[in-house]
Amino acid sequence: MPPSFNPQDVPVLGADGHLPAIRLDHLAPAALRRRFAAPPVWTPEVKAEVRFNDRAPVHASVLVPLVLRAELTVLLTERTDHLTHHPGQISFPGGRVEPGDTDAAATALREAYEEIGLDAAQVEVLGAMPTYSTSTGFIVTPVVGLVQADATLRADPFEVAAVFEVPLAFLMDPAHHHHHAIEMAGVRREFLSMPWQGADDAGRAQRFFIWGATAGMLRNLYRLLAA
Repeated sequence: MPPSFNPQDVPVLGADGHLPAIRLDHLAPAALRRRFAAPPVWTPEVKAEVRFNDRAPVHASVLVPLVLRAELTVLLTERTDHLTHHPGQISFPGGRVEPGDTDAAATALREAYEEIGLDAAQVEVLGAMPTYSTSTGFIVTPVVGLVQADATLRADPFEVAAVFEVPLAFLMDPAHHHHHAIEMAGVRREFLSMPWQGADDAGRAQRFFIWGATAGMLRNLYRLLAA
């Protein structure tokens, strides 16, 4: 297991306000379909985290669900505190590849159904991004999909503490991408965060600290759309 620390206690070294935000028209469904159908030459910024174990890598997939609202949102989950891997963290629905999965999209859709009850029929898969290797030994394929706004969700209470949405435009603005660094076990670990404050359906304030692998994959999505 990696050394334990609270990422919210790690100072912010800076943000990337000097980088341009993705234009709203480039975040429209039609524009995203075109980008994934004919992606440009681009390089992921974050490919692998510093490893903190030597177990055999485990292949996994996550669904990056873009909800078809007037302006697209990203659907995220907060993991329950008792889980073995990444407890309490903000994540995309997803998990390890199972023998019956035909490809990365099949894994992501199966896991999304198991975790939040999202029916695959409500998802239009746009494509996959390059793999992301986590500090805990997972090699993750992010699968990006458009989700119908009226899709019914049913979160698994064992795995999911909360389901929430963040505007895609907020996450695709590097001014909200915060850089952190911490030294653990003699090794410097750098990571991104994208803190979000919103409100639930009843108007109550919600605060979520998006960081680590989830933030890294969102940064790679930014690089793909900015290329």
